[in-house]
Amino acid sequence: MKKFMLATTLILSTSAIAHEDHGIQISSDQCQVDFQNDVRITPNQLQITAENNKQLTIDSYGELYVDGQAITLTYDQKTALANYADSLRVQLPQVANIALDGVKLAGVALDEVAQAFNLQGLESLNGLMDELHVEISDTFYQQGAFVMGEKTFHEFGENFDNHFETHIEEAVESAMMESIGSILMMVGSEMVSSGGDMESFEARMENMGKQIEEKVQLQAKQIEEQADGLCDKFEGIAHAETNLVAQIPAMNGYQLFNFKSK
Repeated sequence: MKKFMLATTLILSTSAIAHEDHGIQISSDQCQVDFQNDVRITPNQLQITAENNKQLTIDSYGELYVDGQAITLTYDQKTALANYADSLRVQLPQVANIALDGVKLAGVALDEVAQAFNLQGLESLNGLMDELHVEISDTFYQQGAFVMGEKTFHEFGENFDNHFETHIEEAVESAMMESIGSILMMVGSEMVSSGGDMESFEARMENMGKQIEEKVQLQAKQIEEQADGLCDKFEGIAHAETNLVAQIPAMNGYQLFNFKSK
């Protein structure tokens, strides 16, 4: 989900969540998980929709329905199914949390840069970050349900193309044009302070950049670590899902994960 992560991790140097042509990919140096099919989670049920629009439902009682037909399960199968559903309920929303944390951190980085370089006219860009936060939240949470899948991310990608991508670029250009005077004044002031010594001036500017980086680096690292940890947890769920399908053949075709070790 390339565009999705471009929007949500503007200041991160590596992507923890990416989008490929055939699914959502959550990856790190250690693992890679292809997320397939669509899932909808409500307090009463967990529903998985496959490409053929057939649905698998796990209700709050641990009963399994495939395309509306009840599937008879043994006690052990019910236990394994309940554990699987509980894991999805806990772990899948963490994807949304990581994305929202990325947007929040991007806002922090913008504020730090604006203060350091006395940039003006960032209100529109900050407003777009707020809109993006809402858009991401609305992508994952719809009508009282948590939703994740190719369809929802495709809709988000189209909206990002049509609205956010262009407007973010325009807001940045506008802020730079509006601030060019104050930037030149700051550069002039810094040059005077350094006695016209370019090396000293460059060192001061580099130090300023490092200070900004240090302020956001810890939070950025925490987000990356959360993404790596989530990938590890998805690995466990993926293996549990494989075992579950072996126990309950009716679930074949409704898997959410395709895990591959690097």
